[in-house]
Amino acid sequence: MTAVFALATSLLWGLADFGGGLLTRRLQALTVVVVSQTLAAVVLGAVVLATGGWREAGPQLWCAVGAGVVGPAAMLCFYRALALGPMGVVSPLASVGTVLVPLGVGIVAGERPGLLQAAGMVVAVIGVVLAGGPRVSGAPVARQTIALTLFSALGFGAVMALISEASTTVTGLFLALFVQRVCNVAVGGAALYASVRRGTPALPEGGLPALRSALPALGFVGIADVAANGTYALAAQNGPVTLAAVLASLYPVVTSLAALGVLKERLRAIQTAGASLALVGSVLLASGS
Repeated sequence: MTAVFALATSLLWGLADFGGGLLTRRLQALTVVVVSQTLAAVVLGAVVLATGGWREAGPQLWCAVGAGVVGPAAMLCFYRALALGPMGVVSPLASVGTVLVPLGVGIVAGERPGLLQAAGMVVAVIGVVLAGGPRVSGAPVARQTIALTLFSALGFGAVMALISEASTTVTGLFLALFVQRVCNVAVGGAALYASVRRGTPALPEGGLPALRSALPALGFVGIADVAANGTYALAAQNGPVTLAAVLASLYPVVTSLAALGVLKERLRAIQTAGASLALVGSVLLASGS
């Protein structure tokens, strides 16, 4: 069952990333973050009430608050990167941070990386460089896209590390994710308000009717992200965490395949190699944990 839950995590995260990036091409990224996370918070609130998750409240929830502050910034950068650059490059690069940051936390705590982890670091860095598309022929991926992707990768890794500290049980995880989403909405909503005050419209062309038509897709993005956290927790509880981490880290493959099938994206060979190496680096990092 560990493999089933972990592969379901990859599928859900990959589709959520693809949907979020696609929506950002016609909606403001902040609007996508705020609306999708609001819908996810509503669903999580119902789950917390149904499971009695509020009983797990304690000082550790401050970690969930921290994740809720970091998460919107990382998500905003990620969606902007997906909108600006090839999803087949952005998604694998972003996956590096989800393993690299927790590994860094472990090193600070006294752990030392094994051979596979050290190899994963090297491979991931090479992948980052190559995925940027050093100019040999054709157009490279813009530096802004790479910078946004790397920032989001570090943010996602920090969120995972914080959430892991915020809960020790499944019901506690639901509560931590709910608190995180509420903070996501608060921080993202404040940023959206400031953006509107500067003159950037929150609504797409077509106004509220256009936003309402996008609600099913926005709901899917938010709920798929939440469901992926749940299936990952189940995978880690039902079997080796290493196996769960390796299989769950394959979600960029889903995003890349969706971009290839739906958007007909075509990557230069050097970009494909870089994105592949970044993904391989993530798997090696997880395998050595």
